[in-house]
Amino acid sequence: MIQARVTVYPRREILDPQGKAIGDALSRLGFQGVASVRAGKSFEIQLDTTEVSGARRQLEDMCERLLANTVVEDYEIEILGEDGR
Repeated sequence: MIQARVTVYPRREILDPQGKAIGDALSRLGFQGVASVRAGKSFEIQLDTTEVSGARRQLEDMCERLLANTVVEDYEIEILGEDGR
């Protein structure tokens, strides 16, 4: 089994109102020095394979077809290893 994490964020050039609201709230709560916040989503995916390159291709296909709206979002794939190690 391969454990992976896919993180999806709005592209840097796209307005991120949720990130802006979180940044403003942090400032109001007294957290100084927060220059910016980007809000995204994270997916933990376990694949029934041990072949990393095939798993990465499958994860990229998942992102392109469902997990990310690639018009306005970027994604990162992190292979955590077999059984999440």
